[in-house]
Amino acid sequence: MDVNPVLLEIFKNRFSAIAEEMGVVLNRTAFSPNIKERRDYSCAIFDARGNMIAQAAHIPVHLGSMPMSVRAAMEISFSEGDMIALNDPFRGGTHLPDITLVAPVFLDGEKPAFYVANRAHHADVGGMSAGSMPLSSSIFQEGLIIPPLKIISRGRIDAGLMKFFLSNVRTPVEREGDFSAQAMANLTGIRRFRDLVQRYGFEITRQYAEALLDYSERMMRQAIESIPDGTYRFADVMEDDGFGAEDICIQATVQIEKDRAVVDFAGSAAQVAGCINAVSSITLSAVLYVFRCLMPEAAPTNAGCFRPVEIRSKPGTVVDALFPAAVAGGNVETSQRIVDVVLGALARVLPGHIPAASQGTMNNIAIGGVDPRSNRPFAYYETIGGGMGAGAFFHGESAVHSHMTNTRNTPVEALEYSYPFRVTQYSVRKGSGGSGLFCGGDGIIREIRLDCDAEVTVLSERRKRGPYGLYGAAAGKPGKNTIIRRGRIDARPSKFHERLQADDVIRIETPGGGGYGREPSDV
Repeated sequence: MDVNPVLLEIFKNRFSAIAEEMGVVLNRTAFSPNIKERRDYSCAIFDARGNMIAQAAHIPVHLGSMPMSVRAAMEISFSEGDMIALNDPFRGGTHLPDITLVAPVFLDGEKPAFYVANRAHHADVGGMSAGSMPLSSSIFQEGLIIPPLKIISRGRIDAGLMKFFLSNVRTPVEREGDFSAQAMANLTGIRRFRDLVQRYGFEITRQYAEALLDYSERMMRQAIESIPDGTYRFADVMEDDGFGAEDICIQATVQIEKDRAVVDFAGSAAQVAGCINAVSSITLSAVLYVFRCLMPEAAPTNAGCFRPVEIRSKPGTVVDALFPAAVAGGNVETSQRIVDVVLGALARVLPGHIPAASQGTMNNIAIGGVDPRSNRPFAYYETIGGGMGAGAFFHGESAVHSHMTNTRNTPVEALEYSYPFRVTQYSVRKGSGGSGLFCGGDGIIREIRLDCDAEVTVLSERRKRGPYGLYGAAAGKPGKNTIIRRGRIDARPSKFHERLQADDVIRIETPGGGGYGREPSDV
C-alpha cells in the first residue's frame, strides 16, 4: 500500500484524539478525587489483534502493560455491547487497584474490528488495609483479584458480579460511580471509532492503523541506531521491602546492536516477601518508557515502538514476580527504580541526553476510616511529587511527578472537602535537590492533620539514599516520613502501617532530584 504522509498524520491525530476524548469523559464523570482530580487513569485503542494503535498522554506505567490485559480479555468471546473487566497483575495488570475495562468495536463483521480500553486506579478494592496498598506478603492480602470477567453483557451490567465486587470494598458508592465512568469512556471511544470508519471506510482505517505501527517501528529503530553499539550496565537497589529485606538489587545490561536493543535483568534479586515485587508487565512498561523518551516527541506511541526492543528477565525475581507474590508497590515504586537503572546504563554513552535520577518514588499514602461528617467509610489514596533530575543544559523541575507517574496532585480544597483532613503544610522542600553545575529539582512537604481516628499506610523509597547525580554532581536529599503527635515528632521508615488518632499529623517530605555536572569551583 502506498502511504499518503498527509493522511498518515491525520490518522495519527484522529486515533490519539479518540483516546484523549475517552480520558476527558472518564475524568468528568468519575466520583473519586483520585480520578477526577489526580487523573489516575489511562485510555488507549487497539487493533483486532490487540496491538495498541494509540494512547492518550496519561500514565506510562499503565500504558505499556495494557496490551497484555487486552489480549487476556480477548480470550473471552465478545458480543456487541460487551465489556470485560480485569485487574489481575499476572494477566497484564499492574496492581489490584488498577482496574482495566475492555470493549470491542464491532462494525459489519462477526468479530471485533478494534478494541478500546481504559485503566483507572480505584481508591479501594478491599484487602487488609484501607486504600488497598498494604504492607502485604501475598497478593491475597491486597484486595479482590478480578480475572477477565464479562461485567457488561450486550449493554447490561451483570448485577450479580457488580454486587459481589461492591460487597468487598470499603467505599461501594464511589467504586460504582468510577466504574460507570469507565464504561462511559469506552462507549465514547466506540462511537468515535465508528464515526472515523464511516468517514474513511474500514479498509483505509485498518491500513493506516497498520502503517502507523510500521512508522513508529522505523522511528524507534532510528533512535536505537543513534546509540553507539555496545554493552552497558548499571545497578541500583530498592532500599527495603517492609519485611526485613534490604538493598534489593535491580541490575540491567543494555546491549545495543545496530537498530535493536536487548535489556537483560540477569543479576536482579529474587522476589521478596514484601509488596515491592514487579510483574513482567511493569518491567516492560518501564523499559519501553525509557526508549520512548529517546524518540522525537511527535512520534506516535503504539505497538510498533515495542518491536525493536527485547526484554529478558528471570521468572521469580523482583522484576518478574510469580504468583502469589505481593505486588502492590511494584507498580509504583519498583517501576521507578527500573527506569533509574536503565537510564543509568545509558547515561555514560549518551552524555547530554540522559538526566540525573529523579526522586525515584511515588510516595504513596493511603488513609482510611469512618468520616464523622457522614458516618460512612472513606478511603483516600495519593502519590506525591518530588524533585526531577537535572540535565546537561537545565536545572531539574521542583515539586513534580516524574517518569512512571503522570498524575496531578489532589488540590488542598478538594482533599479537605472530600475527607476529614486538614492540610497544614503543602510547600516546596527548599534545598533538597542535588547540587552541581545544574541542580536537581526540590521535593515537596505534604503535612496532613486528621480530624478522626484512621489507619495510614505509606509506601515510599529513597529514604536512605538520595537519587543519584551524574558527572560529579551531588545526589538529591533522601525523603522523610514523620508522625507528629501532641507536639512529639517521630520518624517513620519508608514503608509503614499505623493507626492514628484525631489531631495526629503525618508529614511526608519527598526526595529532591540528582544534580548534573561539577560546579565550576569543583573543576
